[in-house]
Amino acid sequence: MSTIEIVLAARRIADHAKDEGALFGEKVPRATCQHLGAVLADSVLQAGLNYVNVVRPRIQAIFRDFPEINTVSALLKLIHERRTSEFLGWRHHEKVTRFEALVLFLKKNGIEDVQDLRDELTDEQFCFAIQFINGIGPKTVDYMACLVGIDSIAVDRHVRSFAKSAGVLSSDYDFLRKSFCCAADLLQLPRREFDAWLWRRAAFATKHQLALGF
Repeated sequence: MSTIEIVLAARRIADHAKDEGALFGEKVPRATCQHLGAVLADSVLQAGLNYVNVVRPRIQAIFRDFPEINTVSALLKLIHERRTSEFLGWRHHEKVTRFEALVLFLKKNGIEDVQDLRDELTDEQFCFAIQFINGIGPKTVDYMACLVGIDSIAVDRHVRSFAKSAGVLSSDYDFLRKSFCCAADLLQLPRREFDAWLWRRAAFATKHQLALGF
């Protein structure tokens, strides 16, 4: 896709967002997390799961029960003790294995804490290499970047749905990410703030639909 196509799509998205109230109300960006274990757990668990009911309680439990497991060294000790499932609050091997592979990858790349991860996530080669971990794709990388405070947008199903409602029909991940980042710039909103608004809008719509069901 050309730059012109990205800008045109961004204008559609920005106009639709403005009509939907993106410039009004409280401006709340995604929280920046300083707990590495929570960042990695959130990034691994969020794919395919209900965030509010399934993921969030587990991340809150990590903050409450494992405040000290916030470095790669501490996570490696946890893995060695075979406590990954306990830490994640999750038994299925797929996400447990992915989490452990992610920790080992960070160790291999000299990362110890959130600041190290934030620095590396601005490097294209690192972002490319991390996607060789099974189950880690561009959405997970962008999601992780948002969690550690990098101004970006993760293209999830809420973002894709909003794109379609704005008349942007492309399903290409990179095109949508660039278009939404550009739209945030057009709206003069921080990208993480726009990302959070899209998520809150989708969550509110889901709650409203559930209420109507009763």
